[in-house]
Amino acid sequence: MDLPGFAIGHGSDLWGKTGVTVILCPQGAVACAELRGSATGTRQFDSLISPNHVASRAHAVVLAGGSGFGLDAATPVVDHLAQRGIGFRTGVRPVPLVPTAILFDLAFGSAEAVPTAALVSEAIRTAEGMSTSSQLQRGSVGAGTGATVGKVLGPERAMKGGFGFASLTTPTGVTVAAAVAVNAFGDVRDPGTNQLIAGCRLDPSSLELVDAGRVLAALQPGKEDPWEGNTTLAAVLTDAALTKTELSKVCQMAFGGFYRALKPALSLFDGDLVVALSSAKKEASVNQVGFLAEQAVAEAIVDGVRSADGFGILPAARDLQPLGKPRNLETEKQRP
Repeated sequence: MDLPGFAIGHGSDLWGKTGVTVILCPQGAVACAELRGSATGTRQFDSLISPNHVASRAHAVVLAGGSGFGLDAATPVVDHLAQRGIGFRTGVRPVPLVPTAILFDLAFGSAEAVPTAALVSEAIRTAEGMSTSSQLQRGSVGAGTGATVGKVLGPERAMKGGFGFASLTTPTGVTVAAAVAVNAFGDVRDPGTNQLIAGCRLDPSSLELVDAGRVLAALQPGKEDPWEGNTTLAAVLTDAALTKTELSKVCQMAFGGFYRALKPALSLFDGDLVVALSSAKKEASVNQVGFLAEQAVAEAIVDGVRSADGFGILPAARDLQPLGKPRNLETEKQRP
């Protein structure tokens, strides 16, 4: 991949519509995380959150569908790394540190489908065989396979979310990238144009977007009927030489990408989080890395949604006309 020390791979269940994304950093990456969501599901995130935790590195990060069932996706990664002698040195045997976060996709496809050990193995193989980020699949793959967006009025009016990736490099050669699984309660906007590109629709048969912000602003007391199955997961990868404390600031700034691209971001029903990983290779400013992380996260969110495939179950951004002019399929059917 373009960032030495990191590799990303997907395992996708296209029948059950769920999957897993594995980010390998077998040499160990300085790691930190911030959880701002109120519906998070994680495993082994204590070492990333606590500034005083004795473990300050991660050897992989797993992003998985399957809700709470997806947390088991960490185990095959732990086993794979342990068999290769990779992990936190304990004096007895290496213990791989593999923080894992999940999103809710049980309402898209089969509710019985969860990320299996076979899917995780597929993700590991893909990651280890990847040489550049241009080979990285985006859209309805990995943790984004069953992801959806725009659920302010329920999942039946939603659109397809997905996995996105963006990478930015400074003139001095420092790279900041973002890998994001977009499964948001809110709509998705392109920050560059403010164009609404996917989100809540007028009704289940329509491609007309209603603008979740307007819906929420006009909401009458007691009329909210929310869909609680959401969460956007972001991983920021960089070769900047930053400490865990400095990465904490990068996480905070990276959330700006959520606020720029998701409307609303971090609702009561989202489990949004950011993980930041550094291979600690090149000197860089924390403010510089944080600013680029914000931009990369926003671009990755848009990329994941623009690349998504609805599988004939829900419409995707690609099904809308250019320049944000949605079509009504029922109206078109009636035209001579």
